[in-house]
Amino acid sequence: MLPQPPNPQHKRMKREKKTIGYMTQIYCKNHHNTKGGEICKECSEFEEYAFIRLDKCPFQDKKSTCGKCLIHCYRPDMKEKVKVVMRYSGPRMLIYHPTLALHHAWDSHRKAPKLAKKAN
Repeated sequence: MLPQPPNPQHKRMKREKKTIGYMTQIYCKNHHNTKGGEICKECSEFEEYAFIRLDKCPFQDKKSTCGKCLIHCYRPDMKEKVKVVMRYSGPRMLIYHPTLALHHAWDSHRKAPKLAKKAN
């Protein structure tokens, strides 16, 4: 069976983007004093990078959370940034976006998929 090409339009991937977007807003608002859903340049670049990584994820709708993934596709600096953002925003998501927080918690209990071996 051939692996499916990435589908960034899948509802699961759209939800992932929405979740990381809200987490970035929460973090930026409280650390960089931004207002009204706006985020600073640093956080905007981080968010854009995270969206690109999600678009290219080989697992798409079958993925667990990025933290449990066997493939770590984030650059080291962005990997540290996502840890900081999620550590801060994760608990606050329960207050601001409880449905997305629960989906994320549920996804974290999924088993991390393995990449299919390439056929010769």
